[in-house]
Amino acid sequence: MTRSQTNWEEIFETQIRTRALTLRPRTADQYRSTVRHFLAYLRAAFPQLRRLSQLRRDPHLLGWFRWLSERQPPLSNRTRSNHLIRLRRLLDDLAANGHSVPPNLIRREDFPPEPHYLPRPLSLGEDQLLEQELRRTDDLAANVLLLIRATGIRIGECLDLPLACLPQVGTEQWALHVPLGKLHTERLVPADTEVRRIVERILTLRRLVPATHLASSPAFLLPRRGGSRRTLEDMLRSALDQAAKRTGCATHVIPHRLRHTFATQMIRLGVGLPALMQLLGHKDIRMSLRYVQITQQDLQREFHQARQNAAHPHRLPTLALPKEVPSAGLPGVRQALEATRHLLEMYRRQLGNEKTRRTLQRLDKRLLTVASQLQRIEAEEK
Repeated sequence: MTRSQTNWEEIFETQIRTRALTLRPRTADQYRSTVRHFLAYLRAAFPQLRRLSQLRRDPHLLGWFRWLSERQPPLSNRTRSNHLIRLRRLLDDLAANGHSVPPNLIRREDFPPEPHYLPRPLSLGEDQLLEQELRRTDDLAANVLLLIRATGIRIGECLDLPLACLPQVGTEQWALHVPLGKLHTERLVPADTEVRRIVERILTLRRLVPATHLASSPAFLLPRRGGSRRTLEDMLRSALDQAAKRTGCATHVIPHRLRHTFATQMIRLGVGLPALMQLLGHKDIRMSLRYVQITQQDLQREFHQARQNAAHPHRLPTLALPKEVPSAGLPGVRQALEATRHLLEMYRRQLGNEKTRRTLQRLDKRLLTVASQLQRIEAEEK
């Protein structure tokens, strides 16, 4: 390896360390993997390349794109896109820090098409049978899977739930505290009676776990054998797979399908997309849409409900006017002014002439001033 090639690796590594200040360790390692792929290609295809300023879109970057697409076994479109995103960010950072990097080496049209994700919720029948089977099993793994289904949390988030994961957030209101997860955010998921029952059952079963397992993970709701997070995750995946097979599910069931099932159920129960996004811990509502399966039955229900709402338009609230003429005292005068302002506003909203609407709005301000002065006079007389 030449000294110039070593410098390339040092330059990229320095930039990765700077970016790593705001990244998780795993993400920083992914940046290093991208750089290794890129530099390995340059060393093999363009050994004469010496400086960043010599980089060209054609042939250097376009050649690397072809190299990625021809790898065996093939790389997925998502993996290739992630390599391009990471290298583009590093090149932009290097240019911003004074390195001579030509602009627009990686463009939008270089990215492979995004895969079309289809929602993967369980059918209503499969969901009910699986829930019944997990309740019948009633061991620690089964209750953890019921918790994932009831809250829509990711399996990784469930593994990291703290021991005290059910804080009370209001009068008769609790929430599941989901720690820092996939998107490096935390959230509170509303917990109803069923969620609280599942957590209590997990705590009861947790006490039956050998003390050696509890000692390795005292701060977590779910004990880990020897502190191994991976072993616990594999155990949960296996337990779900076996339960699904016992119920006769036709397709392979993984924990993430429980999350899709939760999202679809929430939409059908009337939860709006912004609220669903918060429940799932997404930063982009487009991601939440990937989780939701809208069937023809759902469309029919929503369409006919909208038609019914259109047949009964919302009416503006009316102010209860006094049946008798108010007394001549200040309270009676103020009550009359309040009723007058209300009627004036209702009339103004019906007008199409903008000039007249503005005139009536100015008149309302005058009436408000009169009402305020009357209130001050009434206060002085007391």
